[in-house]
Amino acid sequence: MSGNGEPVRHEPVDHEPVRHEPVHHRVAVVGAGFGGIGTAIRLKQSGYHDFVVFDRGADVGGTWRDNTYPGCACDVPSHLYSLSFAPNPRWSRSFSGQPEIWEYLRGCVTRYGIGPHLRLRHEVTGARWDAAAGHWLIGTSQGEYSADVLVAAGGPLAEPSIPDLPGLSTFGGEVFHSARWNHDLDLAGRRVAVIGTGASAIQFVPEIAPTVARLHLFQRTPPWIMPRADRAIGEAEKRLFRAFPPVQRAVRAGIYLARETVMATGFLNPTLMRVAGQRVAHRHLRRSVADPALRATLSPDYTMGCKRVLLSNDYYPALTRDNVDVVTAGIAEVRPDGIVTRDGIRHEVDTIIFGTGFHVTDPPIAAHLRGRDGRTLEQVWAGSMRAHQGITVAGFPNLFLLLGPNTGLGHSSVVFMIECQIRYLLGALRHLDRAGVAAIEPAPEAQAAFVADVDRRMRGTVWTSGGCKSWYLDATGRNSTLWPGYTWSYWLRTRRFDPAAYRPVPRHPVAARSGAEQTVEEGR
Repeated sequence: MSGNGEPVRHEPVDHEPVRHEPVHHRVAVVGAGFGGIGTAIRLKQSGYHDFVVFDRGADVGGTWRDNTYPGCACDVPSHLYSLSFAPNPRWSRSFSGQPEIWEYLRGCVTRYGIGPHLRLRHEVTGARWDAAAGHWLIGTSQGEYSADVLVAAGGPLAEPSIPDLPGLSTFGGEVFHSARWNHDLDLAGRRVAVIGTGASAIQFVPEIAPTVARLHLFQRTPPWIMPRADRAIGEAEKRLFRAFPPVQRAVRAGIYLARETVMATGFLNPTLMRVAGQRVAHRHLRRSVADPALRATLSPDYTMGCKRVLLSNDYYPALTRDNVDVVTAGIAEVRPDGIVTRDGIRHEVDTIIFGTGFHVTDPPIAAHLRGRDGRTLEQVWAGSMRAHQGITVAGFPNLFLLLGPNTGLGHSSVVFMIECQIRYLLGALRHLDRAGVAAIEPAPEAQAAFVADVDRRMRGTVWTSGGCKSWYLDATGRNSTLWPGYTWSYWLRTRRFDPAAYRPVPRHPVAARSGAEQTVEEGR
């Protein structure tokens, strides 16, 4: 069923006939999650019909297709974690679960007729800027394409991150990441090691704890956890939302304003976060865990918000079960039959589940995108992501990033940010049409000014002065992940495309001739 109650019927292209020349499109989008689907809808509504959306999967949905672990759900309220122009009056709960969000995205494809533009099972293997042609050459697992404009909408939660533990390859049991859950494995009666205590782990641990024989939770740093104010949405509410859509929009606006208030009182002011937020979290921990020793183990020693703040009502109770123990000693090595911690204790396990997050500050796609000077985005970034408005990068003509550097959030819906970026992209396309130029890229000084402003505003926030090491920080120690302010301030900055910050990119026939013999695969 679709997100609006209609059957899902989309007919994406899985395979195309063998061809010798790249198929050209005006716009190519990589990724069919919220960013890719939202971009496709808005392109079509704006009169742009020559576009394709690539995705390596067999269906749309992105992270909400891939993350199917038990208990998977969103920690942003349903009415806000959705496209503003595609409301769903049938959400069943105030915080939606993975199946319902995936259903919503699939429904959007049907509702807006995006199916013919989809190219599923098309993994993008590389893309490079062709200076002679003034467009992107794109290699996929199903052949080569070209496009005037390339939109990278893969999202930051796409590639699981697994730590390089000594001896992991010798382990004789089952190993998998939460984002690639092994549903064929029956966990009943198994001795399970869960490594990581982030957003995924606090959701699946309560689900599997009653089933397994033993669960060893390896905790490096305890998270701050707030109560989850989840509830079922009644049929009367749903009927009201269907009959009077402005009511649902008002609810969405109220949630948005409440989340922005949290931003004002906490993340930008660590003192207020310690006084207000941590008090609520401490009370939640005391009410959930009676054992003072376990409570001490689960008490963070850094300012709340420095790492991602999590929501759960059942995680703490799960850790009080007799068959669950929290291990805080670091992992020394993995052996064929278990894990040895640095205190010398051997924990016998037959299953290892990683809840260790994703490659956020080092997105793998960056190694496969080559700009006009031949360097990859990974090489240009050199360990720290930077982009003008978090969307475009100097040296990479007509490349647009969704949820790029410094546009993630710690307090609200990233779908809001995605919509800001889609609006900016459409403004850029209109500028290209009006100016009659083939390509544009941000001026280095404009990009540098934006990044400098972001870094200045980041100073003093809980993310940089909270006393922790988080996945928000990149290899250089810089927070290249989050937007350091209110989401409405980002909306103001991106509500209109800023042509003064850009310069046209001319074609260079000579430069391209030397590279014309390269295939896209070689361009990686």
